[in-house]
Amino acid sequence: MPAYVPQVKDIQEANTRLNSVVDHTPLSLNLNLSDRFGANIWLKREDLQVVRSYKIRGAYNKIDSLDREALRNGVICASAGNHAQGVAYSCQLLDIKCLIVMPGITPRQKIRQVEMFGKDQVEIVLFGDTYDDAYEEALRISKERKITFIHPFDDKKVIEGQGTVGLEILNNAKNVVDYLFLPIGGGGLAAGVASVFRTLSPDTKLIGVEPEGAPAMMHSIESGEIVTLDKIDKFVDGAAVKRVGELTFPVCRDLLDEVITVPEGKICTTILKLYNEEAIVAEPAGALSISALGFFSEQIRGKEVVCIVSGSNNDITRTEEIKERSLLYEGVKHYFIVRFAQRAGALREFVGEVLGPDDDITHFEYSKKSSRERGPAVIGIELKSPDDFKPLMERMDLSGIVYEYLNEREDLFQFLV
Repeated sequence: MPAYVPQVKDIQEANTRLNSVVDHTPLSLNLNLSDRFGANIWLKREDLQVVRSYKIRGAYNKIDSLDREALRNGVICASAGNHAQGVAYSCQLLDIKCLIVMPGITPRQKIRQVEMFGKDQVEIVLFGDTYDDAYEEALRISKERKITFIHPFDDKKVIEGQGTVGLEILNNAKNVVDYLFLPIGGGGLAAGVASVFRTLSPDTKLIGVEPEGAPAMMHSIESGEIVTLDKIDKFVDGAAVKRVGELTFPVCRDLLDEVITVPEGKICTTILKLYNEEAIVAEPAGALSISALGFFSEQIRGKEVVCIVSGSNNDITRTEEIKERSLLYEGVKHYFIVRFAQRAGALREFVGEVLGPDDDITHFEYSKKSSRERGPAVIGIELKSPDDFKPLMERMDLSGIVYEYLNEREDLFQFLV
């Protein structure tokens, strides 16, 4: 067993501290998902917290546990998202000054949210271009000014605060929980909730879920030690970390039954379905646990299953990217460089002879090249069904179209589309 395992008594103490601060979020049976998977699928709706994520639990539990000396100069954290809002709101409730370091590229909407939750207690410093830049600057300021640093996940009190989610699930569950799906970023939520379940519901299968583009916990478990990823896909921003916690890693390694990754495109499909079918606005990290259900369709059939919807701080400006990633993952959106013969009627022939009746051109970029026989065009085609892709390729080959398929060329795809 790891040196530190959150104790249920400490998590219960955190629950008492948080009782009048956080919302006791519902554990709701989802009829669509239950019907789709032939199981009882329950959603723990942490997206309904006042700060729209579970992060308030760990932040408040940590800050409220500090003594007067530790709070003399206030507290500081680095975050561009949910942790910043949790710290800001906690400090506003506790009448404590807080300094929050955010990357310089943080959208204004997120800055306004932090200002709103923190009111006159919060000061925001914009620094660098990435979270790592902001984190290093926050540590520097913390040391220089002797301000207590509030870590987003690698802290005992933070982990214990997040663990209260597990207590609420068990208090509200009508039957024994067979499977629990936990989103993992740095591991604070997973470590806290897993500790509760291993003590109070030991037969529950605990599945940790990471984004495919940021598998820090999975790689660390496979390596037997914490590894730092060289690069990550930051799309699932609430769960995309290069390195998991020193405290959270051994707890997750020893208490979780399995850690899996989910492609970002599948997460996007889940986000869209949750919005269209349930009117649930989930951020990418909030949709992680539900996105994993399809990989366990046989195991969970007929079972009691809980997914934690961890947050709903989704920026509406990301909607087009979410839709695009979903269509690419589902196999209905495809991009090509097509080298048209530079003569009248070439495009008309492509539309009339190559495209199917339900195929739709959604992207087209072309510039006529002088003194050349062929001119390249970047074309995006949306299909009605993934099954239409093979016939499309066969028609292109049969027509002698000179083309390059971009979906499999990440270097060109990112540059051209």
